[in-house]
Amino acid sequence: MDPLRVALIQSRSPATPQAALAHLRPLLADAVAGGARLILTPEASNFMEKRADRKALILEDQAEDLVVQGLCQVAADAGIWVLIGSAMVRSDDPADPRAANRSILINDRGEIVSAYDKLHVFDVDLPKGEHYRESTGVRPGESAVVAPTPWGGLGLTVCYDLRFPQLFRALAQAGADLISVPAAFTRPTGEAHWETLLRARAIETGAFILAPAQGGSHEDGRATWGRTLVVDPWGAVVAALDHDEPGVLFAQLDLSAVTRARAAIPALKHDRAFAPPEAIR
Repeated sequence: MDPLRVALIQSRSPATPQAALAHLRPLLADAVAGGARLILTPEASNFMEKRADRKALILEDQAEDLVVQGLCQVAADAGIWVLIGSAMVRSDDPADPRAANRSILINDRGEIVSAYDKLHVFDVDLPKGEHYRESTGVRPGESAVVAPTPWGGLGLTVCYDLRFPQLFRALAQAGADLISVPAAFTRPTGEAHWETLLRARAIETGAFILAPAQGGSHEDGRATWGRTLVVDPWGAVVAALDHDEPGVLFAQLDLSAVTRARAAIPALKHDRAFAPPEAIR
């Protein structure tokens, strides 16, 4: 198989889908012009707005969202695959007013072929005084997803999922050769953990890790880390941005590296059942 040329978009999503689509268009054009066959965008590509009253006015069904519609058109026009790292859309539960933080895979005909709702929501109190309660506005998903593509299985995750290695292991064992980690990491956690965790997940799974990120100071007051990365199945960083400004990161992926890494260390085949330890209280 020929190497796969990918482009990862690092963006700074504005607070409305209209502005977010305008922000993404030149970055997508650069990715297409650069020969990418698969383009990935970050978490919250359609808008970043943490204020609940404003978010409620913006939120749309997936089919009505302007960024989802716009990226479907880009994929169809260019004949390429696009992963919307995530879009904030209405969940499928009419009784739950919270959004779904949804990763959406679009094929080269502009058709949505897979979707995944973020499983793990970010509810934390950080040491420097920042507080996050993603669960107040986001309904967690219930199912893991490996999407078929022309280049192999693509495991879908979003941001905080990165801290749950059991999810990544399950994706790899289900056939994921590539795993996407679109994110909007905070600056404190990004500086401390972003690259280390991404490299660890690549080593553990023997898969390529593709991590497009939000970066910089956003209209709603959040600050994100950036530093978009691609890590190979042996844990080496093969492409990276060293800043938090909007941009495009290209990488050439030799998918045979997945087979070589898993043959060298076949840990995915070596699970053993065990009795859990007794909890110490």
